[in-house]
Formats: sequence, structure tokens, C-alpha cells
Amino acid sequence: MQEIDKKNQETRPIDISQIDLEKLKEKTAENPGLLPYAHTVGGVTIKPEDEGKIKTNALEAMYQQTDMQMEQLYKQMQLLAAQAKEINTRKLISERVYQAEMRFEPLIGRIYYLYERNEKADTLSLIAPHEWGRSKKYANCIATIRLLADHTWEIVEVTS
Repeated sequence: MQEIDKKNQETRPIDISQIDLEKLKEKTAENPGLLPYAHTVGGVTIKPEDEGKIKTNALEAMYQQTDMQMEQLYKQMQLLAAQAKEINTRKLISERVYQAEMRFEPLIGRIYYLYERNEKADTLSLIAPHEWGRSKKYANCIATIRLLADHTWEIVEVTS
């Protein structure tokens, strides 16, 4: 091997016996890619991150994500509560329908009117409140309902 003398631009041979291999070993890395700093002149500078900043950002992201999920669950709970209330109202009206006086056999898919009577049971009628004219035989219409195929009642409108 030869070394170039930059001042004189001459080459001279390198004496390997004068090289301290142990000292060179200390100055070189076995895996330079794992060093926490750039190991070449053109290498990227690696700066250690602020651990507190990383944790704060991660904590903020976690709060944002869990708050979003909690809001979604809350909306689902509200929907379920509204559906439960609707089913309960439907059940109560259906109970009143089946306890009511019926002078005909209701047909599936047809609209009927449930009226409240003072001293007697409720009455199921084919006649809408606005169709009674002046007589108003049944003053208080409870609900407008439709008989479904499973013989439950869909509430079209609750009037009282």
C-alpha cells in the first residue's frame, strides 16, 4: 500500500507494523447503521427527541380517539333508548287495541283509529276523527294505527 503526501504529491509506502489495530478498532463501528449519530460526512443528523413531547402528543391523540369512540357509543345508546321507548309505546297501544271493543275483523295493512271512551273500554274504528262530522261519537282519538302482518300494530300517529 502507498500513502500520498499531499504537500509534495509523492507516494510513499505505508508501514503496517506502525498501525495500532486496537486503537483503530475503538474508532470504528461494527454496525455503523445502529449509531445514534451520522457516521459519514453526508449522513443525516439524528437528533434525540424530547420524550415529554412524544408522550404529550401520544396522550393527546389517545384522548381524541377515545373521546370520538365514546361519542359514537353515546349516539348509539341514544338511538337504542329511542327505539326502546318507541317499542314500549307500541306495546302499550297494542295492549289497548286488543282490549278494545272491535265490531269487525281488522285487515292487515289497513289504517284504523283507536278511540278512548269514558266509562267503557276503548273502541277500534274505521272512521277517522275528521270524518265524524258533527256527531263526534268518540271525542278522544288515542292513535292512528296500522295492523302489520305479524298482528302487531304500527303507530302511524299518537294523538293523545
